[in-house]
Amino acid sequence: MNRRIDRVNMLVRQEISRILSVEMNDPRLSSLISITEVQTSRDLRNARVYFSVFGDDDTKKKALIALENAGGYIHRTMKRNLKLKFAPVLSFELDDSIEQGTDMLDLISRNAPRDLDEETT
Repeated sequence: MNRRIDRVNMLVRQEISRILSVEMNDPRLSSLISITEVQTSRDLRNARVYFSVFGDDDTKKKALIALENAGGYIHRTMKRNLKLKFAPVLSFELDDSIEQGTDMLDLISRNAPRDLDEETT
């Protein structure tokens, strides 16, 4: 990926995060939502936005629906604030990599030896 797209990805991610935390008042969007990654197409017309939400499956579904419904507002606000020639059309996808990482760490900690000093003696 080239530097321009990397910079646009970073700017779009930061701006969406800012819009969600400062300008959005949708109760379906908890304060524990984070934008984990943005992948913009080469022509900068489309962007896939990955987000993570802490909560159960119902909370995640509600957050996805809320983001999809707010997509036009986020797009217009982002276009105005970033002053891009083309603000990408956003599509949202749930990113469960953080949750998977947490589950993996829990699994490792449950199976790790409790005290290494006791094993060596």
